[in-house]
Amino acid sequence: MNGDPSVSCPLSERGREEALALGRALGDERIDLCVTSEFERTHETADLALADRHVPRFVLPDLNDPNYGSFEGGLLDDYRAWARAHRSDEAPPGGETRQQIVARYARGLETVLVRPEETILVVAHSLPVAYVLGGGDIAPVVSLVGHAEPHRLRAEELAERVERMRSWLAEPTW
Repeated sequence: MNGDPSVSCPLSERGREEALALGRALGDERIDLCVTSEFERTHETADLALADRHVPRFVLPDLNDPNYGSFEGGLLDDYRAWARAHRSDEAPPGGETRQQIVARYARGLETVLVRPEETILVVAHSLPVAYVLGGGDIAPVVSLVGHAEPHRLRAEELAERVERMRSWLAEPTW
């Protein structure tokens, strides 16, 4: 796991292939803005997917991967086991609580929602995408999503999912 954007973690060969496939899947769709996290791998994915298209970029740190603290550089399965056993207001040593992560993602997605551009490509990490695709439902561990797969949402759908995230933050369930 890499939750520190200052640590180099470029795409693997498979990741580059997935990013190119994303570009093919997007085809000639109009894209007015591309939003990425601060991580090298999201920038690289956007570069490959958009190829020679001239699309303005906006880097949004609120969509960064979680700060995994003491799990940094370790195995995702180890962090997920820890997450199942701890409350949402607990953080691994040196890391973020799940409540902090969800609040950050909700804030980042709200930033996307108020942008004036009509069509925005968001190149983010698995967790915020999983929260959005899961309807905004929050759980100790969520299903992982595929890398570099397009998921199309209207602004109204995204706003509803962010509202569900905000509602969970007001009354966390675990």
